[in-house]
Amino acid sequence: GAVFARGLVQQPMPRGAAPATPMSSAVGPAKPPGAMGPKEVELILVKEQNGVQFTASALVTPAGHTHPSGEQRETWSKKIDFLLSVIGFAVDLANVWRFPYLCYKNGGGAFLVPYLLFMVIAGMPLFYMELALGQYNREGAAGVWKICPVFKGVGFTVILISLYVGFYYNVIIAWALFYLFSSFSAQLPWVNCNNTWNSANCSGLNATLLNDSHKTTPALEYFERRVLHLQDSSGIDDLGLPRWQLTSCLAVVIVVLYFSLWKGVKTSGKVVWITATMPYVVLTVLLLRGVTLPGAIDGIKAYLSVDFLRLCDAQVWIEAATQICFSLGVGFGVLIAFSSYNKFSNNCYRDAIITSSINSLTSFFSGFVIFSFLGYMSQKHNVALDKVATDGPGLVFIIYPEAIATLPGSSIWAVIFFIMLLTLGIDSAMGGMESVITGLIDEFKFLHKHRELFTLLIVVSTFLISLFCVTNGGIYVFTLLDHFAAGTSILFGVLIEAIGIAWFYGVDRFSDDIQEMIGQRPGFYWRLCWKFVSPCFLLFMVVVSFATFNPPKYGSYDFPVWANMVGWCLSLSSMIMVPIYAIYKFCILPGSFCAKLAYAITPETEHHLVERGEVRQFTVSSGYTHCGMYPHLCRT
Repeated sequence: GAVFARGLVQQPMPRGAAPATPMSSAVGPAKPPGAMGPKEVELILVKEQNGVQFTASALVTPAGHTHPSGEQRETWSKKIDFLLSVIGFAVDLANVWRFPYLCYKNGGGAFLVPYLLFMVIAGMPLFYMELALGQYNREGAAGVWKICPVFKGVGFTVILISLYVGFYYNVIIAWALFYLFSSFSAQLPWVNCNNTWNSANCSGLNATLLNDSHKTTPALEYFERRVLHLQDSSGIDDLGLPRWQLTSCLAVVIVVLYFSLWKGVKTSGKVVWITATMPYVVLTVLLLRGVTLPGAIDGIKAYLSVDFLRLCDAQVWIEAATQICFSLGVGFGVLIAFSSYNKFSNNCYRDAIITSSINSLTSFFSGFVIFSFLGYMSQKHNVALDKVATDGPGLVFIIYPEAIATLPGSSIWAVIFFIMLLTLGIDSAMGGMESVITGLIDEFKFLHKHRELFTLLIVVSTFLISLFCVTNGGIYVFTLLDHFAAGTSILFGVLIEAIGIAWFYGVDRFSDDIQEMIGQRPGFYWRLCWKFVSPCFLLFMVVVSFATFNPPKYGSYDFPVWANMVGWCLSLSSMIMVPIYAIYKFCILPGSFCAKLAYAITPETEHHLVERGEVRQFTVSSGYTHCGMYPHLCRT
């Protein structure tokens, strides 16, 4: 009889990949130059009647490590590396400084109604879509558009947006690092007004000063006058030179980013074990301390108080939709890049549900931490909660440090808090950089051999641009970048992405790809969201973004017209990649206009069908649309 033994269980093969067949020789096929990834050894034992055993073995490339084309690709060492990387990217500083404030401002618990609604109809479907898109095509944000070449411009759009965000996001981490170093002292430097950087308007920490608009707190002056040196700049046209302290902190951040990314997911997948889990430990510790403070319960009650009348205000729904769009990290190309390193048969559906749910739960949980301290501050200063409640950098660099400074053992609590900010920021910055690096090296294959050098080039370029944000007037550059780099442009990018997949590549075809990977087809609900609900939602958000646009401001400072024009140019520079690439693609494709169109919207793997004239054909008869020789392309 015959006995067969296999080293590994075979994974389902992608469409277009040739099935592996056992060889009768013990010599396996030659490994192509530059190939990566493990090989599966197939061993066949045949026992003859006379007792003599014959063996045959073959080297087989496991399907879980290959592109649909059969090309091999690096994969995550462990599944948990991927999950932590996605969670670490999606859970960032905005979860701490944005969501709790929005929830409080927009009806407390009532805000969860529009938030969860938009999460289910748009957030999760788009999150799932990007994970599946990257995992099936095994390429970065630009390379995945071989499924519909005319849309590749949107890949460059999201890569540019991620690059722009890196210009200022790393500066927030540098601020946190500066505060961390300052926290290693017997007395925190933002406790009193007896410092060289303080102004005459500074009033002591324990004074009831928040009712006096002419007074400033030591914490505010520490941030603006010690960290930023804002008093030495009159505006964005008076930046000055980079401050050496912040420049040094920024350099440390860049070095950490480089050595986290230089070897790809093999190194970044290990770093996130610390950066993605540490914030949860610190948040829990801070919550346990926060709820013991006087006034904390009042703060938490204000956070959760339900005011359903606020739901009649359209602005509440708009802010809930905006928060969903930005909090999940869809549209930065990061989810596509991360999932492209998954094994082909990985269950991306389950991953999408788990990671997006954890992100939202983290936002909700952090609200208890923030509002326990804000309630304490409100009672301590004897002012209404809305006087101390704020969002953005002011919350984590002014209000929260001020609250921590009043606690016994304040230096220890400050160190813990700023370590949390560092870890929240680092893995999100890593995700943005990985999107840029993976997107470009997958598009320009020669860069694969020089990943370390290319990573160095990207992080050094980011560092040089970021220097503008650590000058005396750097906060104005920071505000401008924050306002324009990833606002309307990111919504536009995701809209084009959703249209490209749902209406040109086809929802049915996309569902077939998912079924091929995980063994089950997405349900009717997901297909409905991809086809209609999510694109309509995104179109609405793009329109609202333009209609409700307000020029950037920092405090009482209004930006000059030329600065706003620079900001719009920055925003448009990423969005314009979509039409520019589409025009470029039409120009270089062969044949008549109809042939060019057929090539442009047909997956690259099927261009040979276009050459044979088997192109998409539409005829309308009796109110129904029929497809010609290319029926599978007509499915949507």
